Amino acid sequence: MNKSSDYERVFNHFDEDGNGMISPSELHRRVRLICPEEILIEEVEVVVESLNGSDGQLRFDDFFSLMESEEEDEDLKKAFRLYEMEGSDCITPRSLNRMLSRLGESVSEDECVGMINRFDLNGDGVLTFDEFRAMMI
Repeated sequence: MNKSSDYERVFNHFDEDGNGMISPSELHRRVRLICPEEILIEEVEVVVESLNGSDGQLRFDDFFSLMESEEEDEDLKKAFRLYEMEGSDCITPRSLNRMLSRLGESVSEDECVGMINRFDLNGDGVLTFDEFRAMMI
């Protein structure tokens, strides 16, 4: 079984009316069943529109792209966790220095401050996951 056919099975499950497209309401109903957080229909509509703005529904190619980007995010989250201080949900100059040292890179904590500052979008001196993702893309 390959990834595309797995995604196709999920797609067909989400496509409640079998028309070959997933509407925002179909996606919203299915996501609410598997996601513990409350997700608003408006949030789902924004996601669908960003993937396929022409008719407001997801075709299989759009759905496949969404699933692939979710997998990439999971890989980035794993990498992010290697660099963050335990439980801090951010990469600090100290935690970056610690990880780079483990990787055999010899940099000072001041150099780590400079590295973080290049990608620190809100100026708080640390990297959040979203800033880390932007840096990696």
